Parts: sequence; structure tokens; C-alpha cells
Amino acid sequence: MYFSFLKPRSPSWFAAGTVVLSVAILCCGVAVAQTATVQGTVRDSSGRAIASAKVVLQDPAGAAVAAASTDALGAYKLPTVASGGYKVQVEASGYSRQVLPQFTLKANDVRVVDIVLNSSGSKEQAPEFYDEPQFTVAGVTDTTNLGTHGADTVVRNTESLVRETASMNRAAGGVPHTPTDTTALQSLREAVQREPQSFQANHQLGKSLLESGNAREAAPYLERASALNPTDHKAAYDLAAACVALGDYQHAKATLQSTAGRPESSHDYRLLGDVEEKLGDPVSAVHEYQRAAELEPSESNLFTWGAELLRHRAFEPASEVFEKGNRLYPNSARMLVGLGVSLYARGSYEPAVQRLCQASDLDPNASTPYLFLGKIQTIDPAHSQELAERLERFARLHPENALASYYYAVSLWKTRRGPEDNARLAKVESLLHESVKLDPKLGDGYLQLGILYEEQRNFPSALSAYKEAVAASPQLEQAHYRLAQAYRKSGDEEKAKAEMALYQETSKRSADEAQREQHEMQGFVYTMRDQTFGTPAAQKSPAPQ
Repeated sequence: MYFSFLKPRSPSWFAAGTVVLSVAILCCGVAVAQTATVQGTVRDSSGRAIASAKVVLQDPAGAAVAAASTDALGAYKLPTVASGGYKVQVEASGYSRQVLPQFTLKANDVRVVDIVLNSSGSKEQAPEFYDEPQFTVAGVTDTTNLGTHGADTVVRNTESLVRETASMNRAAGGVPHTPTDTTALQSLREAVQREPQSFQANHQLGKSLLESGNAREAAPYLERASALNPTDHKAAYDLAAACVALGDYQHAKATLQSTAGRPESSHDYRLLGDVEEKLGDPVSAVHEYQRAAELEPSESNLFTWGAELLRHRAFEPASEVFEKGNRLYPNSARMLVGLGVSLYARGSYEPAVQRLCQASDLDPNASTPYLFLGKIQTIDPAHSQELAERLERFARLHPENALASYYYAVSLWKTRRGPEDNARLAKVESLLHESVKLDPKLGDGYLQLGILYEEQRNFPSALSAYKEAVAASPQLEQAHYRLAQAYRKSGDEEKAKAEMALYQETSKRSADEAQREQHEMQGFVYTMRDQTFGTPAAQKSPAPQ
């Protein structure tokens, strides 16, 4: 795992002279030799591997303890190192010597130390400040072993928020699509017909087809171009991008890892991360996304890295990445949303709400932050004035949005002073009616109307609203439960039993579906300052009776 946070004024996390450290604590419950390993790669400032570099491990006094030379890929390894404090010195012909800051090895650590060397004539300065790594992804586990704070409803809400945050991520996408220029394409086709063995002609036609969104037709030309010139990095990347578009991820990975396609830029690592995720190797994917962010700490690369951690339930590391992203890109609403959701998943509800409120303030007309706030406030017992003001603004700015009316109604409901609060309850009722008028399939709106009528002891209206709720949203568990109780109060025991049976059926189906989704989505097991995370899932609350 590669991790480095520099001061915001630093131009790049992967600037020349940067050292990137991480500790991967590999625990299998079996005693192993009480020594550590130091390993990593040596590259130049453009990311190219440096072969035959001499890597020396020194004790605090500067005495050499172990040494190794890098191979053709720039990799080295120093095994069986005793625990203690060490520095690393690196030398290579044509490059300035580097002595890296001291760090501490513990028994059984696997410390990854990646080094970037300046050329001898380079005037680039090493970064002024370097943070020790805060987390390391060490593997994956079934997400049923990873819990969130709170009862079953909170866990389910968290899962939903995580999925929606991850969906905000824009994949690397390989090559951006551009409008098709039929005349130019025809000219390129004719060039290939004239010179079928021309690398340039095949590459240009394949690239143009790929950019126009026709990956299937582009692939043969890009394959031929790559075969004609196996050392051309751009051709290899374009071929890999076409393979990704076609779903041929194994071929894409092989191409990206070939001599020509070996990652050199953040975009390469982004695409390789996408491929690894598709191939079911999220640990490798998060490493590639992290390397992309280190090479180029763009808003997009940082969000991709954080979103990957969030998707695989590494909430604390995700918070750290989104926090860094927020410092570097304070005007990114989605970075604040990611930070808010990761904090919410950790049980930090008030800070989560604050971040989401900040996100809504960046662009008050954008709906996404409000939707996250609304989903949180429907189940969070706390209710801040900040949140209420944002949801009121959402409803005011978006009167055409059913959820805007619904979430504002719930906000007012949560701050009511009881059945005697006539003015507020009238406003809630009006907003709820507006929400189901705008979206007749909004079962939650009918359900909340039923709850309002039931509190007012208007049982016929409550019964009618609950019927509308289950008709609009047959999978809405609480609507079936409330309707069963309403039937019981009206003396219709047969319908009450039938509805309770539907409640139990929908509850079981929902629980089974949630468990299936959790099994399918592996969660990261990570270390954070000597703590290993992968805690038991939160206990589910008993079903209402």
C-alpha cells in the first residue's frame, strides 16, 4: 500500500524525492518469525523504473544493516530485518543520492518504501513535510464481518448511502468520446487500405473509432498497431481502453502490464484500478487508485481512491482520503459528500451533517447533497437546525421535486411539539400531499401521512394512507406493519393477520437481499495505527411487534 500526505502547497504527492511508506500487517493467527521485511521500488520523477539502484538499510547511527540492488523493474527486497529504527539510503548512477527519514519497524511488519530519485542535474526540492502512513489495506473479508454503528435500519441506510456515493465516481474511462467526423474516419480507413502494415495508420484509425464510441470496430486496428510497434505506450493504452469498453478485462490487464503498457501516468493507474476491480481484486484496485492519486492528486483521482475505500467499508481510511481531498479541493461538493457519508458510517452523525450542509452550500441548486441529508435525517434521532434550514431551502428551490417536499415534511415532523402543534402539522400534511402528487409511487410519503393521521387519532384516514403506501411500494416493510396494526384497531383481524404475514415476508426478503449484497461486496481489512479493523457487524434490532 502506498500512502503519502503532503502539505497542500506541495505541487505533487509524487514529487521528486518523495518517499512513500506503508505497513502491511499480515495476521493469520499463526506465529511467524519475529523479523520484518522492507521492500519497494525505485523510480525517477516521471515514474520510470530505475534498475541497479543500490538500496541500503541503515541504523540510526548510519551503519549499514542490509543492502540490495533493484531489478529491471526497479524492485528490491530486504528480508529478515530485526525490529527497530532505520533509515534508507538510495544511490543510482545519474541520480542524486537520497537518505530517507527514519522510521520504525515492528516484528512481522512488511514495510513498503517506494523511492523517487531526482536526476543529478535536477533542481527540484524534496517536500518539506511528510506524514507517516495512517492506514494500510491488508486484505478483504466478507462484509458481514464489518459493522456500522447502530441498529439494522442504520446499517441499511449506511449501505444505501455508500452505494450512492460510489455511484458519483466517474471512472477513468480510457479515452474520452468525441463526436464522429465521418469524413476524417473515411480518410483514415483509406490510409489503412493503402498501407495495412502501417503502425501510424492503424493506430490513428483505431483511436478515432474508440473516441467515437465504437470500441468493437476499433479493437482490431489497435491490436494490429500494438503488434506492429510493441514499445509504443500510447497504442498499448488505447488498446487496453478498448478492451475495457468491450468487457475483456484480462486482455486489458495484460496489455497495461506489458512492457509498452506499463503504467507511467496517473491515468494508466486509474484504468488499471478499474480493471482490477472488474476482475474481482479490490485490494489491487485500491493500490492502483492510490498510486494514481500520488502521481497526480487531482480531485477526480482522490475521489476515486476514497470512493473505493468507502465501497469496501474501510470507513476510517476513506474519511482520511476525503478529508485530504477537501483540503486540496474545498469547492468540490462530492468530496464533502464522501467525507460526510464516511463519517456517518463511523457513527459521527453531527460532523457528517455539517459536511453535507457545507456541500449543499457550495451549489444551493444542486440536489445531491440535500438528498443525502434527507436520507440521514429520516432515521437519525438528532435533528440540527442546520439540517432543517437546508431541507427547507431544498423544498423552496425545487418545488417540482417530490423528495424535496417529503424530506422537508419529515424535518418539520421531527420538530413538532405534539398533536396540538396545529400550524406545523398542517404544513407537514400539505408537503406530504404535494410529495405524493408529484410522485404517486412515493410510498414513504403515504406512510408518513398515515403516521401523521394516526397521531391525530384520525384512524380512517390513517388506514387509507397505509393502503396507498403498500400499493405504491409493496416492499415497504413498515407500511405493511402499520397497516396490520390499523386493521387490528378497526376490528378486522383477518386482514390484520394477512398484512402481518406480508410484513414478515417483506422483512425476510429485505434481510436476505441485504445479506446477499454484503456477501457479494468484500470489505477491506485494514490497519490504522496498530489497530486491525474488521469488527463484527452491528446486532440487528428486533422486529417491531
